[in-house]
Amino acid sequence: MIESMNLVILIASILVVVAVFTSLVSFRVGAPLLLVFLFVGLAAGEDGIGGIMFDNAPLAYFIGSIALALILFDSGFETQFRTLKIAAGPSLVLATFGVMITTGVIGGVTWLVLDVPWLVALLFGAIVSSTDAAAVFFLLRVGGINLRDRTRSTLEVESGSNDPMAVFLTISLVELIILGGGENIAVELLQRFILQIGLGGIFGLAGGYALVWMINRVKLEPGLVPIITMALALSLFGATSILGGSGFLAVYVAGLYAGNSDMKMSVGVRRFQHVTTWLAQIAMFVTLGLLATPSEFGAVVIPGVVLALVLVFIARPVAVWLCLMFFNFSRNDTAFISWVGLRGAVSILLAIVPMVEGVPEGQLLFNTAFIVVITSLLLQGWTIRKVANWLGIIIPAKHGPVDRIDLELPGNANQEIVVYRVHEESAVATGHRIPRWARPSLILRDGVSLRPHSAGHVQGGDQVYIITPPKHVELLDQLFAGPAEGANDVELFGDFSFPPDTHIADIGRLYGFAVDDEDHELTVADILKRDLSGDVELGDRVAYGTVELIVRRTDDEHGVIEVGLSVEQTQTKKPKRRIPIFQSRSELLEIWKDWQKRKRAEKNAALRDDTAPTDKQIAADSDASANSSNDAGGDVADEDTKPEDGTPDPTPTEPDKKA
Repeated sequence: MIESMNLVILIASILVVVAVFTSLVSFRVGAPLLLVFLFVGLAAGEDGIGGIMFDNAPLAYFIGSIALALILFDSGFETQFRTLKIAAGPSLVLATFGVMITTGVIGGVTWLVLDVPWLVALLFGAIVSSTDAAAVFFLLRVGGINLRDRTRSTLEVESGSNDPMAVFLTISLVELIILGGGENIAVELLQRFILQIGLGGIFGLAGGYALVWMINRVKLEPGLVPIITMALALSLFGATSILGGSGFLAVYVAGLYAGNSDMKMSVGVRRFQHVTTWLAQIAMFVTLGLLATPSEFGAVVIPGVVLALVLVFIARPVAVWLCLMFFNFSRNDTAFISWVGLRGAVSILLAIVPMVEGVPEGQLLFNTAFIVVITSLLLQGWTIRKVANWLGIIIPAKHGPVDRIDLELPGNANQEIVVYRVHEESAVATGHRIPRWARPSLILRDGVSLRPHSAGHVQGGDQVYIITPPKHVELLDQLFAGPAEGANDVELFGDFSFPPDTHIADIGRLYGFAVDDEDHELTVADILKRDLSGDVELGDRVAYGTVELIVRRTDDEHGVIEVGLSVEQTQTKKPKRRIPIFQSRSELLEIWKDWQKRKRAEKNAALRDDTAPTDKQIAADSDASANSSNDAGGDVADEDTKPEDGTPDPTPTEPDKKA
């Protein structure tokens, strides 16, 4: 027994080490990290070089559930209310209606491809309906793809919040299959939805409040605070699940509340959660890879690839378009959001549920889901940056790399110590003054501690210690960071910049070009919005006179807050690619109005044609007029030949008759 335990510990630790070192491949070649961890598990499994026999589906689901709960709690903890405010509407619609639309579309195709009962087909649709938060966060945050805040926030919040919906649909459909369905499945699903999502949200808020209250009121050793935070999160997950609610939603909401509250030791909690989340991801992915048996994939490779392609190119785009058309995302942003729909460990984890609960098609669904996940990661995960570049939605970063360490002050949740290593080309190293509210408390230069008044001007390579509220850290990053690549590109953003309320007439007088009479009262922002049809993105250019107006900075609502000016019009930047699908609500309304105008024009033209006389009618009218004239002439002649006394005409003579 002891030897077996030691062997398990040895194998598990070796797998973790191998997974960590193979992650270097992911960073080097851009492969999705989840795919690397899965392949480590497959290689160690019974069909791989490791030859480990692992077929304990309940244990795999147990490990995966704990890992997913920790990942979701950390996802909520790292999501700021500012991010949630930007993307609350679109992301929550995607996390609910988007998951249901995907479930329906994939369910219908599964019924045709796998030839299973329609309820089982819907179950498979629910299994693969959610995106993977770990994969999305890794590719966006670690992969260095810089997007507009609204697009990035929508992807992050959606990937963290759609898992509870997928879990609810999967477990509910499994129970309906086992119980033989019901008379009204839609009503039963609605009742379950209200119970699980309602209890999950309520318990999540209550649990988050209790967690923050306990950490702030109870004096604990700093090293124990992250541990009790994790334990309370798992306790909330278990209690909510037992009471019939969604435990995954509860831990996400609790993390969201706690991460945005003034909680003591939050910096230490974040640092600890980063470690545990990485460990949870490795444990879950490798375990799921061990559970799979690649030798059984042959029978489902073709159906699995077909379903994956339908998911990537039909189901996900349709769901995203229907959900986002009312939020006026640009076509390119909508296309990118539909492409970043990676399926991952959550889909494989949910595919275990039918196996554990004894659904006859459980093994078939698990193998097919594994193929779908691998295809999605290979196709989407490896091409996200290329697709973003092709769509032209990557924007320059606000600042370059930052070398920063956060140190929390004990007993004070409103202040923390931030340590910066000053970049050689940062703003403060090149002459900018540090704001009065951010004056350093200590400067470390060449290993020597210096007081700010004796250190003189801050130099590159200095370590600067600043006590500041956490909300000001992002502002300090811009002062101490290196220059962002492309942030001050003259060819991209122009030679000069103007406020958005500058009138185009003033620019015309300054640079000597004529301004149209109807444009004299318009600002440069008005010109950009008009000529770009309201679809404003960073770097867009509009030629006016002898100059080009350039969108230099925008806010979260696509509003222009800084306009660049290029004196010499260039063609160095390719025009923005405009795809022919994913029209927004406003574009659809314009299409409808244009169609209505064309229909009215055609109807008016048809009415004019009906009322206008045709050639035949004109000829007929002419003949009728001529005949009428002849008849009138004959009558007159007859009247002229009649005797004035009104006696009848004499009888014609015989020659007249012959004639």
